[in-house]
Amino acid sequence: MLTNRPKTKIIVDGGDPDETRRIKDLLGFVDGQTTNPSLIAKNPKIRHLIESGERLSAEQEKDEYRNIVQSISPMIGDAGVSIEVFADANTTAEQMLAQGQEMFSWIPNAHIKYPCTHEGLRAAQISVERGIRVNMTLCFSEQQSAAVYSATRGSKYPVYVSPFVGRLDDCGENGMDLVKNIQKMYESGDGHVYILAASIRNLGHLLYSFALGIELVTVPTKVLEQWAAKQFPMPDSAFIYEGIGADGKLLKAIPYEVLDLNCQWESFDIAHELTTKGIQKFVADYQSTLRPSA
Repeated sequence: MLTNRPKTKIIVDGGDPDETRRIKDLLGFVDGQTTNPSLIAKNPKIRHLIESGERLSAEQEKDEYRNIVQSISPMIGDAGVSIEVFADANTTAEQMLAQGQEMFSWIPNAHIKYPCTHEGLRAAQISVERGIRVNMTLCFSEQQSAAVYSATRGSKYPVYVSPFVGRLDDCGENGMDLVKNIQKMYESGDGHVYILAASIRNLGHLLYSFALGIELVTVPTKVLEQWAAKQFPMPDSAFIYEGIGADGKLLKAIPYEVLDLNCQWESFDIAHELTTKGIQKFVADYQSTLRPSA
């Protein structure tokens, strides 16, 4: 059990309540949970249905998602459960918002995940005006993070922005640089947006998140179990994040941009290829669970 609890809140990245329960037993706590369509598609019950030849209707899929997060909700701390809307490239802000409002009613500690796109940001802007807690996902650039800050200004709850570290690493860029750059940019802000480091792949990502002192980090069970197996090491003053990719090569640095957080969110360049690819992956995983439409 973890006795030296870090300042950074630890969020489980997964869609299986049994997994969450196991990690809570391992650590002694779980601060929160992030879910998405891909993780829900990997849920053991859903996977068993698919492997047996079953397919779900969209309504059944939604019911299963609700049941999963309702099982997880009582186990976690005040960082809440992030629930992702089902969105493709053509989903409008109004369609996302309709889903978000319903999902927000599922549990008392919900955060609604919208993608870092134009329509996702519009949905987030309206959501915070209505008192809906928001987590902006599939973030891959400082520009996107600046837009999140601007679009959600005035939120009465902390807004989460989720930079995807591992997917940037996969492209040869140092994903942790983006986390550090967002943190530096937000120093001049009002503190209403919390950084939630996502797509964590290894202990280096986890420990550097702690060293930076960011607010939140969402971690797959496998990495948390690796951390526990090593007796929960914590970074000290001598800790150095090397920024080495899975291929053993040095990752390319992501330079810091000087951006004005007071600008309107529409003025930022939010387009990013990895956001588009991430949406496509979530859509494919979601559709893999559905029965073909007549």
